This record gives sequence, C-alpha cells and structure tokens, in this order.
Amino acid sequence: METSTAATQLTANAEALQVDPADVPLTGAHLSPVAYSVAGLDSTDPAEEPAEPAPATDLALLDKAGRIADEIAEQRAEEAAAAKARAELDALIARGGLDGWIAQALEICDLPQDLAPGVKKVIMAESGGNPRAINLWDSNARAGRPSQGLMQVIPSTFRAYVHPSLADRPITDPIANITAGVRYMVANYGIDTLEAGGRSNGSGGYIGY
Repeated sequence: METSTAATQLTANAEALQVDPADVPLTGAHLSPVAYSVAGLDSTDPAEEPAEPAPATDLALLDKAGRIADEIAEQRAEEAAAAKARAELDALIARGGLDGWIAQALEICDLPQDLAPGVKKVIMAESGGNPRAINLWDSNARAGRPSQGLMQVIPSTFRAYVHPSLADRPITDPIANITAGVRYMVANYGIDTLEAGGRSNGSGGYIGY
C-alpha cells in the first residue's frame, strides 16, 4: 500500500470517528506483519525439536541382545540338524542290511558316517557284500587261516582289531567284521585310505588292504 493512499484512508477513518485527522500519525502507517504459529511448522513447536540420541549404554545392550539372539538361533538350528541326522542314522541301522551294518560299525568305532562310501567300496571289492564269504584259494587259505566275512579278515586280524565291545561275536558277524577291518585299515594305512575305499595301483585299480 502506498503512503498517500494510507494517509487518505486514515483521514477518512478519523473523520468517521470524529477524530481530528491531525491527531492521527502517518508514521508507521504500513501494516505490521502478524505472527502466526502453525503446529508442526513453527520452529518453536516441541514436536519439531530433534529427539535426543539414545544413550550409548542402551545401544550397547541392544547390540548384545541381538548377538545373543543370533547365537541362540544358530544353536537351535545345529541341535535340530543333529537330531535329524541322529534320527536318519537310527532308521538306517534299524533297517539293517549292508548300509545299516556299516553305519552301526562306524558308530561303534566312533568314526564319522561320511566314511561309509569308502567302507562299502572295500566290502564290495572284498566279499561282494556277503557276510559269510570265505576265501579258499589265496595264500592265507593255503596256510589254514582263510579270510572271512564282509571285509575278508583272517582270524588273527579279527581278534586283534575287532571292537572290544563286540569281541564275543564270531568273525562272520557283519558288524563285528566291519569294525575289525576298519580299525585294521586305519591303524595300518590311515583314515585317508579307508575314505578312498582301500589301496589302489597306479591305474586306480583296487589292490586290497
């Protein structure tokens, strides 16, 4: 609004109110700005003030609680996996047969179940999976001590290496025979040879143990 226009308006207002226009100051005739406060927009609004950061101790406790929760979840997952593996092993042993005998023999010898393929390879090469197999043609047979059972061990080897808990079982007992053959191989050739399925020649052919 221009000053002359404001002055004219003020004079008219003064006359309407029966006030002497001379008594009405022209200075400050401009409209003064009015301050408005809008919630959420006013810089002094408490809602606009930044939240105080959480104390360092609280953050440390939250971080520790998160780590503990992760550890508990991981432990439970491991326990569930172990329980599942145990159930599968029990089912395999209960079914019996060659795979069940191998599983039980490895368990008795406190050896990992992942050795089972190597043990089975030896068994199939030695006896074809027949727990009553007897070798009647090699040097041991000619010496009167034929190799017998799944892993074709001679009587003296069986007595020396059968797991003590099965020492009262016969040489042709599947599980006892496997423990004797496995323990003999580990003691004389190492667990790697057992895992590989026995000794082999340069071309990879099986040569026994």
